[in-house]
Amino acid sequence: MKVVAIVGMAGAGKSEVTKVFEENGFKKIRFGDITEEEIKNRGLELNEENERYVREQLRKEHGMAAYARLNLARIDASLKLADVVVDGLYSWEEYTLLKDRYGERFITVAVWASQATRYARLINRAKRPLTYEEAASRDKAEIANINKAGPIAMANSIIINEASLKGLKKETEQIIGALK
Repeated sequence: MKVVAIVGMAGAGKSEVTKVFEENGFKKIRFGDITEEEIKNRGLELNEENERYVREQLRKEHGMAAYARLNLARIDASLKLADVVVDGLYSWEEYTLLKDRYGERFITVAVWASQATRYARLINRAKRPLTYEEAASRDKAEIANINKAGPIAMANSIIINEASLKGLKKETEQIIGALK
């Protein structure tokens, strides 16, 4: 069984790629679910400011590999049933923890889109929309504070997502086919 982590900047299309993996039998583990659960537990409003605050607090408490560490039990349980797709692996430390644990069974797929394309998507998305300023601030924070660039740079495969959803799905299915 494989663990495939989908990596990329906000708005690149990670969730869309993850959906295609799910449609092809992979069990989804979304790292961001932990952030949303913690925001609800603290009685905070779900917004970019609170999401960033909680992400950074969890990493202070559990280290930079926090999300991988906090999701290991879910990943291991899911691997007993199916291949796993991870949506939202961000930090280099998360990457190395999962790579050390799963070895050759751990694969990363980077989804890339230009800044202009990503920001337009983030501004217009139905769930958790961001302003241009919030998107730019998030990019800077994720690169500088979360070590997000490493997993993207080390990806086993890259999907360029500048065109249609149909093209994105086709490219993703080609990667899935190559994994089997």
